[in-house]
Amino acid sequence: MREFSLPALYEVPADGNLTDLIRRNAAQHPDTPVIGRKDPDGRWEDITAVRFLAEVRSVAKGLVAEGVQPGDRVAVMSRTRYEWTLLDFAVWTAGAVTVPVYETSSPSQVEWILGDSGAVAIVVESEAHEHVVESVRERVPQLKHVWRIEGGAVDALVRAGAEVSDAAVEERAGWANADSPATIVYTSGTTGRPKGCVLTHRSFFAECGNVVERLGPLFTTGDSSVLLFLPLAHVFGRLVEVAAVMAPIRLGHVPDVKNLTDDLRGFRPTLVLGVPRVFEKVYNTARATAQAGGKGKVFDKAAAAAIEYSKALDTPSGPSLRLRLTHRVFDRLVYARLRAVLGGRATHAISGGAPLGERLGHFYRGIGFTVLEGYGLTESCAATAFNPADRPKIGTVGQPLPGSTIRIADDGEVLLYGEHLFGGYWNDERATAETMADGWFHTGDLGTLDEDGYLSITGRKKEIIVTAGGKNVAPAVIEDRIRADALVAECMVVGDGRPFVAALITLDEEFLPHWAEQHGKAGKSPAELAGDPDLLAAVQRAVDHGNEAVSKAESVRKFRILAGQFTQESGHVTPSMKLKRNVVLADYAEEIEALYAG
Repeated sequence: MREFSLPALYEVPADGNLTDLIRRNAAQHPDTPVIGRKDPDGRWEDITAVRFLAEVRSVAKGLVAEGVQPGDRVAVMSRTRYEWTLLDFAVWTAGAVTVPVYETSSPSQVEWILGDSGAVAIVVESEAHEHVVESVRERVPQLKHVWRIEGGAVDALVRAGAEVSDAAVEERAGWANADSPATIVYTSGTTGRPKGCVLTHRSFFAECGNVVERLGPLFTTGDSSVLLFLPLAHVFGRLVEVAAVMAPIRLGHVPDVKNLTDDLRGFRPTLVLGVPRVFEKVYNTARATAQAGGKGKVFDKAAAAAIEYSKALDTPSGPSLRLRLTHRVFDRLVYARLRAVLGGRATHAISGGAPLGERLGHFYRGIGFTVLEGYGLTESCAATAFNPADRPKIGTVGQPLPGSTIRIADDGEVLLYGEHLFGGYWNDERATAETMADGWFHTGDLGTLDEDGYLSITGRKKEIIVTAGGKNVAPAVIEDRIRADALVAECMVVGDGRPFVAALITLDEEFLPHWAEQHGKAGKSPAELAGDPDLLAAVQRAVDHGNEAVSKAESVRKFRILAGQFTQESGHVTPSMKLKRNVVLADYAEEIEALYAG
């Protein structure tokens, strides 16, 4: 199939903007908890729709009092926390445009984003963030205000706006319409400087309205809840934020995944949003714990049964009686405990950013926790395709967002059309013209549509490797399979212009000690283990598993384990954890040459 679309389930308001949502919630669901906020003692405090509206208005008044004008850009540089969502809606209520900045950004990145967007103010989280901004402030002269959350920014803004009338802030709240910019989200920048994607209020209405309608049972007001640990500087996090407010359902924030198990247990969400690495780590940690307790064989049998059970759900006859009984036994012994790790109430998760893989997809559905994979870009306001809860097709990224169309071009590129698409790149008409043609956005991704309109992503146009023998290789397929192994942190396939395909591999620092202990090598450092024959054999098995998905000409013939990690700090991955392939190629040129020596 070359093209597929679904009718819209949500109509974007002709007038209005995203601030209408919080006023509607306060009027229709005044006492409903819409936010769960963690207090200093670690307890979750509920914030009702009425209270949230009042707090947003108070902060918006402060922005107005400090001189923020309609259409001005206001940046936010912070980890995920309640104040981020509060400020987002306050900026919109003041008639302004939010510009997210990753809290891990370097001074040069901060300077570029503030300067390119023309931000007149920024709210940072910490003293360290404030130092970064101050180090570049003289080069961004339009920046008038820097407020710090941990320095009392919210209270300061509330005090500043004490004399601003309700009527004045309501007038500001109605300034933007559906086609006004809501936010400028700067792409992670795997190559070159980040580009500012202008997402309008219409983009979010079309995106979140159709997501909430299509996944209706997962967004039940008064019952459903979602814990947000993704960065709000990333468009996926903003999708979660706005969709939760639109439903509305209870939204909680945590800054990272360091204490995710405890946070899930305390908040007990019904819906989990994450990236594949989170779900891989939950699985790998559970398996390692079982092995350490002498129950590794039981876990592996339970995992195999879960996968078999999930696959059987897709057959006309369904699971056999034997399989249903086996599944019931393992549900008591294993699956219930795994669901408890995920908070105990969650039945579904939405995953994006990279492929989860069929094995893990079937495993999670088999234990009663269905991970719905989706696909999107900053330019598509997050999800442009996702699996519906009532008809997931594991191994795909789902059907188009209702109200949009996906087309596969003659060269295999995925093209998008719909109201959710961005309004162009900020200050960059040339880049906009290069990616938009007749309303169609050219994603740069390669994919296929099956007979039911489910999309599968097969690679990136610009990442295609052409070997010396002329074989075209899309690295994503094999990389994702190798990366799914518990030992592997990251994998990057190389081989452009070379006689065969090879790979650079980094090891998972959290799982490596478990592996070492299981194999009688406890206490050895990663450097000592790097050349260990047993470890090399284990990584080879991961590579062999990856090779099963491709032809012989596309398979990885050799690999090299790197001593370090691909991190944001090392400059090898973006804040959204995408590999900067050109940087890796340059920094590890010697290691790559060694793979092909002789």
